[in-house]
Amino acid sequence: MAISKLKYVLIFFAIFSCQKQQECTTKDFKTGKFLFVQTTDGKKEITTFERTDKLQIETYKGRTDSASVRWVNDYEFILQKLHPRNMAERKAISMRILTTKDKTYTFEYSFVGEEKKQIGTVTKTN
Repeated sequence: MAISKLKYVLIFFAIFSCQKQQECTTKDFKTGKFLFVQTTDGKKEITTFERTDKLQIETYKGRTDSASVRWVNDYEFILQKLHPRNMAERKAISMRILTTKDKTYTFEYSFVGEEKKQIGTVTKTN
């Protein structure tokens, strides 16, 4: 009798644990105005940017810069600075949206070809 009760419990959990996962709606984040807040060396730093289908204009520490945007698929895109000032800025950045929720998305990013990835969260402001 204990085995049959266990079977029903397992069936119950199997049915109710198969809930639909939150859908990642990246199309809502392909264009618009955004805010990225990060902490570096204990200091809060804010980056604002506006992204169109093919261009991203970013302001960080009072400096405005632009980059081309090339979407690889619905979740990944490559940023390439249009006017790099040094060799480091010449490297393209790979961005991948991991999750979305309301007006935010979590992403991972790294220089193209590098294994070390960092994680961030962006908020859409419009």
